[in-house]
Amino acid sequence: MNRDGNGEPFGETTHDSAEIDSFAGFFPYYLRAHSRPGTRALHYAGTLAASACVIVALLGGGAGWLLAALVVGYGLAWIGHALIERNRPATFHHPFYSLAGDFVMTALWLGGRLNRYLRRAGIGSDQSPRAMRKM
Repeated sequence: MNRDGNGEPFGETTHDSAEIDSFAGFFPYYLRAHSRPGTRALHYAGTLAASACVIVALLGGGAGWLLAALVVGYGLAWIGHALIERNRPATFHHPFYSLAGDFVMTALWLGGRLNRYLRRAGIGSDQSPRAMRKM
């Protein structure tokens, strides 16, 4: 993963997806395309469920689980973009960066570190699982 000089997973903020040439430039764009908590929640669920499907496939569950991973992962994410965010998924312009963005965003959320990145991208905070348990 590309990192800026401070060890961060993204660098300067960009507003035009055509100008993106690294994951460091893509991640703020990705976060702004996921500005609503409901969209992010569907991405977390899709990413985690798709990961579980891949693990089941690797443990001998069969290739059908790989298809299920694609359907559940992209299905939940695209529902969020269509019904909540009302934008076009970044998958169509930057498929590999978008997939990496799903995993990075989910990992940051699970670790309770996403808020800092959301603020840097100009988005309000999110509740991590750790913060939600304290409520």
